[in-house]
Amino acid sequence: MGISKTYKGTAVSEGYGIGNAVVIKEAKLDYSGVAFSGADNECKRLDDAVARYTAETKSLIDSLKKEAGEKNAEILEGHLVMLADPFMIGQMKENITSSSMTAEKAVDEVCGMFYAMFSATEDELTRQRATDVNDIKNSLLKILLGIEEVDIARVPKGSVLIASDFTPSMTSKIDPQNVEAIIGEVGGVTSHSAIIARAMGIPCILGVTDADNLFTPGERLIVDAVKGEILSSPSEEEVNQYSELKEREKQERLLLKEYINKPTVTKSGVKKAVYANIAKAEDVHSAVVNGAEGIGLFRTEFLYMDRTEAPSEDEQFEAYSTVAKAMGGKEVIIRTLDVGGDKHIPYLQIEKEENPFMGLRAIRYCLKNTELFKTQLKALLRAACFGNIKIMLPLVCTVDEVLRAKMLLGECKAELESKGAAFKKDIRLGIMVETPAAVFVSDELAAVTDFFSIGTNDLTGYTMAADRGNREVSYLYDSENPAVLRAIETVIKNAKKAGIPVGMCGEAAADAKMIPRLIEWGLDEFSVSSSAILKTRKIICEYE
Repeated sequence: MGISKTYKGTAVSEGYGIGNAVVIKEAKLDYSGVAFSGADNECKRLDDAVARYTAETKSLIDSLKKEAGEKNAEILEGHLVMLADPFMIGQMKENITSSSMTAEKAVDEVCGMFYAMFSATEDELTRQRATDVNDIKNSLLKILLGIEEVDIARVPKGSVLIASDFTPSMTSKIDPQNVEAIIGEVGGVTSHSAIIARAMGIPCILGVTDADNLFTPGERLIVDAVKGEILSSPSEEEVNQYSELKEREKQERLLLKEYINKPTVTKSGVKKAVYANIAKAEDVHSAVVNGAEGIGLFRTEFLYMDRTEAPSEDEQFEAYSTVAKAMGGKEVIIRTLDVGGDKHIPYLQIEKEENPFMGLRAIRYCLKNTELFKTQLKALLRAACFGNIKIMLPLVCTVDEVLRAKMLLGECKAELESKGAAFKKDIRLGIMVETPAAVFVSDELAAVTDFFSIGTNDLTGYTMAADRGNREVSYLYDSENPAVLRAIETVIKNAKKAGIPVGMCGEAAADAKMIPRLIEWGLDEFSVSSSAILKTRKIICEYE
């Protein structure tokens, strides 16, 4: 056996896999030879393709719920919601009738338009929707062109799946009993495929350049999705070494269950708390099951997506109160609408900006669109009667922004009182510290807020002037850079001086290398994904 070769990528679902390569090549979707057969027939072909895709996706959703849970099935349900958008299908049919397009070309052009729109955003979660659109486009084109896909659900046991891009619909077909690991080129930690892989417990490495051309079908591989490394043609010694690591990891997962109801206390007796980040009300179930001591971030912008108008006060009240009740009196920190030029929600009619990352977004947008903001604030005030809800403002840069938000909150209280509606009068108001400006005046901001939550994802990007989605500058995007570390320490120090609690809801909160520093500096609360709660708690509890 020859010397093994090592390839690198980004580990997005931790674990170890040992198996044989199954390389999935993307079919060429060439429709240049398809002739236009008349508008009526092309529209019928489109309707038939959409109907088949919908039926197949519903079947996938049912199987995904069994393998990965209700929460992760929502990714594919989002595909159906998107495809049900009358504008999307309507535009396809308009192109067919007005421009004599084939159904294939109409699908390609309209989905391409949506893809470009989502891809242009700075927000990583919104960018993932571009992948969803591409998945829908490719699936419809394959149906229209009569192309049969490789049956991922029936790959042999011990397979390491390799493809350029694992779309959510591809990943959802995987049988975790047969798949040792996943290797891909496209995507990152927050991509939908990575989320599904984590839910299924499958080791996954993405960001591997030219992934589908690197490996030979049937080739023996070791996937180290802790270091982000792939070993091709490994020696017996390497196979034995990683087999031991796999067994040790399995035992560690079992041991983590002991931490579900265990208090988060260091060995020296210092009390901390591990909270969960959620995007929808339904996510609270996973937080509870994994022993979350609270909700550190409820991303409310997802309530506004995949619909034709903003959610009403009552709709929002229902979502917020559901989470508050489920947490049974534990703290629930709800971030107000974080939307702007970099997040496209059509009905909000947000103008396109040259540099949306620096533009009208988050608290800036809400302070300009006060009626939309007040609707949310009133829903939060009412929902707070059913639990320990706190309000958090995103992307705050100045004291004036906080004072203006407080003034609007006061107006909301007066309006609710005049209607005789029940609401929490002494609701707490805090901010996300995620800009250098907020860091520099964090001592002043601490005087006008009830708590801080450090958003390390944006704070790192703004501090280092680097987009983590841009490979050319990704080396700069590092939360352990001295500049970022100094910013975090400054914020914690100023919160402590003011006597207000300080938490963290960025990815750094679950970073094993960062946690000891954060404990030393005095961080009170670590808000992480539900799947990272127990591991984070274990690290804290073992800290001297």
